[in-house]
Amino acid sequence: MNLKEWAIANGVHPHTAYRWFREGTLPVPAERVGPRTILVNVEANSSTAAVEGVGLYARVSSHDHKDDLARQTARLSDWAAKAGHRVVRIESEIASGMNGCRTKARRLLGDPAVTTVVVEHKDRLGRMNVELVEAALSASGRRLVVLDDGEVEDDLVRDMVEVLTSFCARLYGHRSAKNRAKKALEAAAADG
Repeated sequence: MNLKEWAIANGVHPHTAYRWFREGTLPVPAERVGPRTILVNVEANSSTAAVEGVGLYARVSSHDHKDDLARQTARLSDWAAKAGHRVVRIESEIASGMNGCRTKARRLLGDPAVTTVVVEHKDRLGRMNVELVEAALSASGRRLVVLDDGEVEDDLVRDMVEVLTSFCARLYGHRSAKNRAKKALEAAAADG
């Protein structure tokens, strides 16, 4: 079976599977045959349980998106079940991706039983410096798995409004901060 087919069958984004292959962390044996083809050993697919302990993490930035939080958690759990991984911790929270003091994310990252942290999108773990978290995990023999490498545009816009609102609140006071942030974004969109 080729790598893309294997990725889709196991609920992994094909780009993530290719990155795992390049890094040597693909949970099944695979080899390159030809310039564009990577074959996965399907019989060894049952050995995906080699991942010791999986920690699932889901996050949304506001209470308005609580339904999405449940959907993320369900998708992560589905992926782990299909791949045969042993889930040792599931954490989900409502908090800004810019906030570094998220208790549930810290709890998950600090749990020594979690050898693999799984998120739906990289920005669910944090908006900035996720690469540093990934490097720290790697240095301790752990890894980060991102099921979908694509960005979520709506969340990025929402976080940008939050950042602009914070800056406007400092400059103009809390009452008009949100309106000024929205006007700034509208002006930027009209120019671009």
